[in-house]
Amino acid sequence: MSFDLGTIIAQLVIFLILMALVAWKAVGPVVAIMDKRKKYINNQISEAEKSREDSQKFLEEQKTELDKVRRESHDLIEQAKSRANAEAKAIVEAAKNRSDLMIKDANEEITLEKEKAIAAIRDEVADLSVLLASKVLEKEINPKDYAQEINQLIEQVGNQR
Repeated sequence: MSFDLGTIIAQLVIFLILMALVAWKAVGPVVAIMDKRKKYINNQISEAEKSREDSQKFLEEQKTELDKVRRESHDLIEQAKSRANAEAKAIVEAAKNRSDLMIKDANEEITLEKEKAIAAIRDEVADLSVLLASKVLEKEINPKDYAQEINQLIEQVGNQR
């Protein structure tokens, strides 16, 4: 088996040109898409955090309102103990149920948004994998000459999932 320097250099140049084309046509757009997706996800997370903070503020307002209701119920107890006790229990229970429901709804919304973001990321990765595979398959490949590159590509696609 002899090695011809001209053939090796030609193959190296062709390989470098091919890698430059792949970097130009595939890597740049993929990185741009991933950056856009990252910004979208960060925005969704920020909105979810803002929603949680708003829910927390509303909960604090409800607690303040609940304290006010308790003070009013105490005044009513002084005026008419039997009637005020029944009314105070009803008001406290309604406020507690209302705040519990609001907390539950906020947590469900946060969980749902998180699940949507994760599902969207998974879909995006799958689409990008299919796009990369289609780009690779458009070129004619001799399995004997490019066995190592094919194995690396398969390994990379497997690691992304």
